[in-house]
Amino acid sequence: MNPADFKKITHEDLQFFKLKLGEENVMHDEESLLSHGRDETEDITMPPEVVLSPENANQVADILAYCNENKIPVTARGGGTGLSGGAIPVFGGVCLSAKRLNKILEIDEDNFQVVTQPGVITEELQNAVKEKGLYYPPDPASRGTCFIGGNIAENSGGPRAVKYGVVSDYVLNLEVVLPTGEIIRTGANVLKNATGYNLTQLIVGSEGTLGFVTEIVLKLLPHPKHDKLLLVPFKDALKAVEAVAEIAKSGISPSALEFMDRDAVSLALKYADEKVFELEEDDEAHLIVEVDGNDPAQLDREIEAIYHILQSYPTGEMLYAGSSVEKEKIWKMRRSVGEAVKRESIYKEEDTVVPRFQLPTLLAFVKKLGREYGFRSACYGHAGDGNLHVNILKGDMSDEKWRHELPLAIRELFKEVKSLGGTISGEHGIGMVQKDYMDIVFSPIEMELMQSIKRVFDPNGIMNPGKIFPDKISKPDADRPDPVRM
Repeated sequence: MNPADFKKITHEDLQFFKLKLGEENVMHDEESLLSHGRDETEDITMPPEVVLSPENANQVADILAYCNENKIPVTARGGGTGLSGGAIPVFGGVCLSAKRLNKILEIDEDNFQVVTQPGVITEELQNAVKEKGLYYPPDPASRGTCFIGGNIAENSGGPRAVKYGVVSDYVLNLEVVLPTGEIIRTGANVLKNATGYNLTQLIVGSEGTLGFVTEIVLKLLPHPKHDKLLLVPFKDALKAVEAVAEIAKSGISPSALEFMDRDAVSLALKYADEKVFELEEDDEAHLIVEVDGNDPAQLDREIEAIYHILQSYPTGEMLYAGSSVEKEKIWKMRRSVGEAVKRESIYKEEDTVVPRFQLPTLLAFVKKLGREYGFRSACYGHAGDGNLHVNILKGDMSDEKWRHELPLAIRELFKEVKSLGGTISGEHGIGMVQKDYMDIVFSPIEMELMQSIKRVFDPNGIMNPGKIFPDKISKPDADRPDPVRM
């Protein structure tokens, strides 16, 4: 699609939006447009023409039906913490904000479920259900500012995914407004459902390209009462990621198993409010290992077993976090890595994921690429499930190399990830910054199937245009049957 496919917003359009939402919920001043024209993705800004803030599904339906009829592009927006440009309005138009859809509607303690609107901050939802003794495990680093609706759009994960899974493992049912204005329910509030196609899981991770989610039903777990945490320095970064697979093979199920290379730790400590620990000269990486459950004695046995496994590796002095304050300091440091990278330099973050035992090969390849192309990288992530965030720092790299040579390095990285059995995004999505690499992981016929689904949901292509799909896609071979029109 291109800008000529869409209509520019007029005074009459603004009047319609104000009639439906009230003047105070229709913003088109320069400051609002600029702030809604970027997220946490690199240094990209592409403002919308207007920001709309509905407060219920009927208002969303009125807006989408109008925009569909008039071919006005619509970009859904949550907390603006995305890292793939998913909330950036590539073609201007409407930015449809979830900020007023911010209520937790019900916590069902009997059935371990919560019904929520998409504008609820993830950490606030976690805290609300914790008060009832319940647990919502998906735990992105931006949990204090990101919206649960954005987590649905990107199928977020976080540190606890190694034991508890990602967002899609907890979504039971969604209320979705289609681009044409119809309101649908995608599933049922039950734990098992073999009734027709799974529309719920199709919406999860679709990055706002198929509809706008207005209500979410999530399953919950009993909240674990105890946790234990180790911070382990390694003198060899490759040995650190090797140790991840060894812990997994032991039969222990850590609730978190996080990796940070020296560059990531160094930047986090550089910008920290207080030093959590000293980084030794020969420390190349750190692991955070956490176990949780309801039996403290069992957790002590698991931590002791992990300690003995790690003793066979080149480690420094392991830090056991004995208090909640120490644990929080370590987690705060880990969660701050992304922000520290941003403060240090212009950067690109690649959200690679490979089978866990391939992590050493992937890490070695990233560092090799850095030497060849002249960039510094800070690597960290959820090693327990093979998800490595590769932050490429611009530093003193010339603008010319950054624009023209770095994409070649990223393509090499993604081809290596694919050859290792992995894929190019584990939890950040494709958005606008990764779409030109989709040919590495999908064949033309697979891309055509996905585009066909998009056309069924969104015939005029108004929902989050410019995302996921490359601008040019090779067509399936002419002599192969069309997967949609057979």
